[in-house]
Amino acid sequence: MTETATFGGGCFWCVEAAFEQLAGVEDVTSGYAGGHVEDPSYREVCNGTTGHAEVVQVEYDTDELAYEDLLEVFFKVHDPTTLNRQGPDVGEQYRSIVLYHDGDQRDLAEAFVEELEAADAYEDDIVTEIEPLETFYRAEDKHQNYFEKHPNQAYCSVNVAPKVAKVREEFAEKVR
Repeated sequence: MTETATFGGGCFWCVEAAFEQLAGVEDVTSGYAGGHVEDPSYREVCNGTTGHAEVVQVEYDTDELAYEDLLEVFFKVHDPTTLNRQGPDVGEQYRSIVLYHDGDQRDLAEAFVEELEAADAYEDDIVTEIEPLETFYRAEDKHQNYFEKHPNQAYCSVNVAPKVAKVREEFAEKVR
């Protein structure tokens, strides 16, 4: 069975490339969610005036991956303790957010964060928002599979490649 999960953890190029490494992930789509402007453009979202976060939608095979597996990868490839910032990217469009599709995803995400906090997994408090997904807007075509198309581009080399390497190393048993 295929299910969909939606996450935002900074630039969607980084998060997209990380999830694409996993066996059982059938598709990852970069887009925007959590804002107040209908069908925003990349430029509008980057200007920080739409309220949207850069997010990815992950379609995955539940026979190969559980939602908790995706949460584990998500919380490893970004810093959930920095408010509205990931690396060089600053603004609410780069916030850490889990957008749940149903009550089960909400409960699993909340429990996962509680476990991380109870284990003192991070020095600082987790600021990840856990909100219902209202509308997902697909990003422009040039943003889809960006790392795959531009692995040697400077931003990708410095910011995306290390996240991909981290997934391949720390989740080797789940990599394609």
